[in-house]
Amino acid sequence: MAVLDINMPGENGLSLARALRESHPRMAVLMLTTAGEAIDRIVGLEVGADDYVAKPFELRELLARVRAVLRRLQVTAAPAAAPADPERVVFGACQLDLAQRKLYGTDGAEIDITAAEFDLLALFARHPNRPLNRDQIMEQAHNRGWDVFDRSIDLRVMRLRRKVERNPDKPEVIKTVRNVGYVYVPAT
Repeated sequence: MAVLDINMPGENGLSLARALRESHPRMAVLMLTTAGEAIDRIVGLEVGADDYVAKPFELRELLARVRAVLRRLQVTAAPAAAPADPERVVFGACQLDLAQRKLYGTDGAEIDITAAEFDLLALFARHPNRPLNRDQIMEQAHNRGWDVFDRSIDLRVMRLRRKVERNPDKPEVIKTVRNVGYVYVPAT
């Protein structure tokens, strides 16, 4: 973490903050200065400071602000486990390539899927661990409403389970949520 003053000997704190932000984008920068006008705070934050404290200040407030900046830094430094390739989503033993609109098996071979099946998998990929009802699925994946007698979603899910589940009779990836719809459960 760098604590800078605007009026430093030799270099302006604002230009140093800008240079630090460019060369070390993950470094926390706190401006601590007598320049406490609104325009000074705005400029300090716009050049890359994470926080701005005007002198005179309460020591406990400074300590609290430093801790808050460091907490934010820790949260962004350790993101949740993200897939190696954000364009590829794992569905059981398969991988869905969102950019190419293709599904691949464990051997890397392409598995034939229809456009409607891809749209359904992409919808599940955007909403992992979130149960989706048939209305949501029809509106978001197929741009149309759902009729109570329409079983097309159930048929599509059944076909997809045959392609992505290890055992389609006991689904682990695309599960049924009784009286709701379906949920995509990514592997942990």
